[in-house]
Amino acid sequence: MEAQQVVEKILADAKAQAEKIKSEANQKDADDQAKFNQQLDEFKKQTEIIAQKAANDEKLHLLAAARMDIAGQSLAEKNKILDEVFTQARRQLQNLPDDEYQKLCSKLTLAAVETGNEEVIIDKNETRIDQAFIDQINKKFNSKSKGNLKLSDKRQNIGGGFILKRGRIKNNVSFDVLLAQARKELEIELAKELFQN
Repeated sequence: MEAQQVVEKILADAKAQAEKIKSEANQKDADDQAKFNQQLDEFKKQTEIIAQKAANDEKLHLLAAARMDIAGQSLAEKNKILDEVFTQARRQLQNLPDDEYQKLCSKLTLAAVETGNEEVIIDKNETRIDQAFIDQINKKFNSKSKGNLKLSDKRQNIGGGFILKRGRIKNNVSFDVLLAQARKELEIELAKELFQN
């Protein structure tokens, strides 16, 4: 074999080796690119899932905040209405005709009396409850031991209704207290309604 042929054979082998290496490199590059594309697709899918979940979470958060805002506005409106209703109720109680006012106070007294030896404290401006009225209530008790109510010389600024006092114990049956109790019960019902929705 001549030197020229040897050189050509070496160059041909080198060229074949270079083609093989290049082919392997291209194949490896294609495999790596396919693997990268697959990972990129998986990453995109995960990113879309996370983005969708975040969007749903944000939507749920916004909806919850909107519901709470609406519920708060609704509660504020209901409280405003309650304020008006109880202001009117207080005014109506104070402006009852004398006989109806006395009937109401008589029922309240009979229900609130514990021993029958209490003093009855009335409002500073009260004119419809007097000792004669107290005497009529005393007659309604079945036992004589319970019919010893007395009108107190002391008066307080209570608006309407009365306070029963026995020693240091006071039972406040003023209209303000009765209306406050009724309002508290209504507010509890409103709160239940608010948080059920």
